[in-house]
Amino acid sequence: MNSEILFETLGCRLNQIESESAARFFVDAGFSVTMDVPSASDPVLDSVVLCIVNTCTVTQKAEQKARREIRLLLDKCPHAAVIVTGCYAQLAPEELQALGTRVAVLPGQCKDRLADVPLILKILKTEKTFSAQGVASFLRTTLFAKPPEKRGTAEQSFRLATDTFLAHSRSSIKIQDGCDNSCSYCAIHIARGHSVSLPVQEVINRIRVLQKAGQHEVVFTTVNIAQYRGEYNGACLNFSEMLAVLLKETDDISFRISSIYPELVDDRFCEVVSDSRVRPHFHISVQSGSDKILSAMNRNYRASDVVRSVEMLRQAKEDPFLACDIIAGFPGESDDDFERTMDLCRTCGFAYVHVFPFSVRPGTAAALLKPKVPQSVARSRVKKLTDFAVQNKIAYINSYRNRTVRAVAETAKHPLLYAAGVTGVNVVTENFLHCTAKCCGKNVPVPGDEVNVRIIRPLEESVRSGAEIDAEAEIV
Repeated sequence: MNSEILFETLGCRLNQIESESAARFFVDAGFSVTMDVPSASDPVLDSVVLCIVNTCTVTQKAEQKARREIRLLLDKCPHAAVIVTGCYAQLAPEELQALGTRVAVLPGQCKDRLADVPLILKILKTEKTFSAQGVASFLRTTLFAKPPEKRGTAEQSFRLATDTFLAHSRSSIKIQDGCDNSCSYCAIHIARGHSVSLPVQEVINRIRVLQKAGQHEVVFTTVNIAQYRGEYNGACLNFSEMLAVLLKETDDISFRISSIYPELVDDRFCEVVSDSRVRPHFHISVQSGSDKILSAMNRNYRASDVVRSVEMLRQAKEDPFLACDIIAGFPGESDDDFERTMDLCRTCGFAYVHVFPFSVRPGTAAALLKPKVPQSVARSRVKKLTDFAVQNKIAYINSYRNRTVRAVAETAKHPLLYAAGVTGVNVVTENFLHCTAKCCGKNVPVPGDEVNVRIIRPLEESVRSGAEIDAEAEIV
């Protein structure tokens, strides 16, 4: 690895797009940038002068991983300052600052200031006394010490944007940030603040730039997409209205929605997403199938609303990939409550379930709720849901055998194919299958190209192990 700037992204796709966008400012300033994070067995990286860690705080495990990665970077990059930003940096700056004198903590709500760091770093590098500790100290006491500006403007909240991506072949655009809900288990609304939205015309402008750059798909990233409210010609549009405008004002480029809430799904939403340029893939934030637990979570929908939204989505799109989030072991969750969650997942027939055990977030209402569910019980429930998810994903892929779908090429090589002497690529299909695709004598597409692929079979062991590639396909 021969890079001056190293990025580490932890957490959601929203963090990923913010990291990619920040990286672009460094590239444009002439720095070498990598997102390949070193492992414990790698040698010391003397060439790295700055590491940037974009943290997550959704679970205790996410915070533990962040601390571990920061310590690793301090060890492997002895001449580098380490900037730590993101949600964890917003909620616990002192805890992270204590990790070392080469660390400079930038609160997540000021993350847009990463765009100003390249110029500062170029100036500091001309100093004869340039050092990692000096860089970290200068950032802590100047740029990072400034009080946060008022949020809500596109210039600040959505400053981090790019039309080229270092680590992803499919482009993303952040259209909404923050959350006005107060779910009892969640610290994200505390870390990111109130909901703010990118004006519709700015969304159009940015997507046109992506389209001109040759992108075939854009993923909408948000904290709470149901709270999108963008100004347009003097009116305030919700997400469905904004998407309808986008479909009218752009052409060719397709849209993928990263996550939705049950309350977003209504007749107008389904009418708009029925367009062929909207990917048939929806990830629903569900969390529980028990109305009692949903109430304790302070969620503003019930299990019947989830069933209704799933039925409407299946009417709007043919055989869509439907997934959901579930928290297992929430305080007060009885065996009956968990069985209601299992029943909901069965009824909805989710193609995949992202399940994780309840994690106490300091400062949230759920941290005080009782009775606590034993960790062993929570782990057992996670396993049961995970086994269900694996079987459903395999069944869903099998239902697409020999069917042809659109896909976006991601990487131009795959070791499993090359080991067998076959040319191929990794692709993500319109319905969110991650495939190893044989080229069968055709030209190898470059990352970002749109292709048609025929689904051959699920890679069952890969699905069971949780690996990203879950199916085999061929380009047709």
